[in-house]
Amino acid sequence: MNDVIFETVVTTVAPDGKVHVAPMGVRYRGEQVVLMPFKPSTTYDNIIATDCAVLNIVTDTRVFAGCVTGRRDWPTQPAVKSAGVRLECALSHVELRLEERIDDAQRPVLHMARVHEAVHSSFAGFNRAQAAVIEGAVLVSRLHMLPPQKVDSEMAYLQIAIDKTAGPGEREAWGWLLDAVRRHRAGIAHVTQGPSS
Repeated sequence: MNDVIFETVVTTVAPDGKVHVAPMGVRYRGEQVVLMPFKPSTTYDNIIATDCAVLNIVTDTRVFAGCVTGRRDWPTQPAVKSAGVRLECALSHVELRLEERIDDAQRPVLHMARVHEAVHSSFAGFNRAQAAVIEGAVLVSRLHMLPPQKVDSEMAYLQIAIDKTAGPGEREAWGWLLDAVRRHRAGIAHVTQGPSS
C-alpha cells in the first residue's frame, strides 16, 4: 500500500530550549499525525525528551531549501498549549503530543495526538515552482546516495517550473539548492544528508 505523505515542517525544542526546524513528510491517521523521523536525529531526540512537536504547514519553500542547505534559523513564535514553537511563516500549525512510539533501528514510528490547531493565513493556491523547490530539496538531501546524472536530469526538469512560475522566494530557494549541488561536487561541506533530521 502506498501511503499518502504530506510535506510539512516540524519544529521541536530541546530540553535546553534550543529550537530545531526540519522538513518532514507526515501521514494523517484520523485525528493522529504519524511522524517517522530518522534515528539518530535531532527531531527524534527532542520529541522523545519533551513528548511534543509542532507541525507547520508552510508555502514559503525557502524553509525546505534552507533546512537542507544549512539555514535552519527561522523566526518562530511560542506554541499556545504546548512547550513548543511554531514558525512565524506557517499558514497553520498543529501542536502535537507523543501518544505512542513504535521503535525501529532506523525509522521509529511516532503517533502524535493533536493538542491545538490554528490557522494564521489563507492558502493562495498551488504554485509549480514551490513544488519544484520541495522536490529539489529532497534531491539535495540525497546527494550522497544518488548518481550525479539522475540529479542533473531531475534538476533540469524542475528548472522549467522555476523559470515559468517562480517568485522571488522560490528563486532564492532554488539558488541555494543549485549552490548546494555545486558545493557537494566540489567536496565542500554544508549539505544536510538525509531527508529528515
